[in-house]
Amino acid sequence: MSNVKFLDKLLDGVLVEWKALGEVAKYSDVRIDSNQVNKKNYVGVDNLLQNGAGKADSNYVPTEGRHIEYRSGDVLIGNIRPYLKKIWLADQAGGTNGDVLVIRSTHPSLSSGYLHQVLMDDKFFAYNMQHARGAKMPRGDKAKILEYCIPIPCPNNPEKSLEIQAEIVRILDTFTELTNELTNELTNELTARKKQYNHYRDLLLSFEDGDVEWKPLGKIGEFIRGKRFTKADYVDNGINVIHYGEIYTRYGVFTDKAFSQVREDMANSLRYAESGDVVITDVGETVEDVGKAVAWLGNGRVAIHDHCYAFRHSMNPKFVSYCMQTASFIAEKAKYVARTKVNTLLVNGFSKISIPVPYPNDSEKSLAEQARIVAILDKFDALTTSITEGLPCEIELRQKQYTYYRELLLNFLKPEAVEV
Repeated sequence: MSNVKFLDKLLDGVLVEWKALGEVAKYSDVRIDSNQVNKKNYVGVDNLLQNGAGKADSNYVPTEGRHIEYRSGDVLIGNIRPYLKKIWLADQAGGTNGDVLVIRSTHPSLSSGYLHQVLMDDKFFAYNMQHARGAKMPRGDKAKILEYCIPIPCPNNPEKSLEIQAEIVRILDTFTELTNELTNELTNELTARKKQYNHYRDLLLSFEDGDVEWKPLGKIGEFIRGKRFTKADYVDNGINVIHYGEIYTRYGVFTDKAFSQVREDMANSLRYAESGDVVITDVGETVEDVGKAVAWLGNGRVAIHDHCYAFRHSMNPKFVSYCMQTASFIAEKAKYVARTKVNTLLVNGFSKISIPVPYPNDSEKSLAEQARIVAILDKFDALTTSITEGLPCEIELRQKQYTYYRELLLNFLKPEAVEV
């Protein structure tokens, strides 16, 4: 059954009106004191989970000041880095801060559950990113968000409208429950495999025995900082670039393809990583994000953002990148992260961290040993991180199935698309 026929049957002839969010909802304008929040009911960007997964308890609870109130039924959206899709339908009352939007239905024909489902849609987050401000930490435009249009079936008949919305939410909640159940099973299995992989990777790269020398990164290669570009520079076909935010959201340990491009006329103003360089971030929300590495294996060079460094060296690039993922390396890296509002890498300190160089006095033998270890780790990496192999593919398929049914139920025709 097509989505139009399915919706026609569900709507049973009632009209659908598209209304700006600001016409049917508002931001919370009530403030509460610090003594009314705790780790269970305080919500910040950090404890909102990505991809609409809800929230976790907060590790930080403010002890002074006043905070934005949210109520049960409000929709909370992380307003920093909207592409992370942090959204939660509140099932309790509590407090939050200015980095989280609290959206409350004000229209009798708009239920909070339906509003939550509409705003969970990828189209909303794409719209939000389109109007976001700032390249370093993009932030949604609150005024533009209120201009986002949402479909309201039969808005002049609240009883009928809420009945239709309830049925849409019921179906989506059922699919959500089934999808989550299946995804959780796969995720638990994937988590177990990752733990196994991480243990084996760290063991392989510990080099407790054998001919190996631990050398500081600064003695192995050099760090080359990128040059700034912004989202306004992006084009569909141009110079390949790696943005720092993509390293901890879209890339794995290595890549030979760039996800983004910028204008050709910027060629001389950019700085590049060469094939074989390891690109690392120098900022991030967490210490783990800072200094995260991806080996660039593409044909030719790739431009890098100014919050990235290209580490240029003569070792196996995958081997270096794998070394930078180990628990011991991450523990050392933490010593060289400035914990300010935005965690920042202290590259001079970072360059002092040592990684193992097998057979340091025989370059040919050293590279052969690095390649042997990389070949083993690649098999584990394919199982745990590839979107085309193993368990991640299964998880992605479940999510695509859920997305299909969301589109089926929420793809109302806009007035300009209706034939007359």
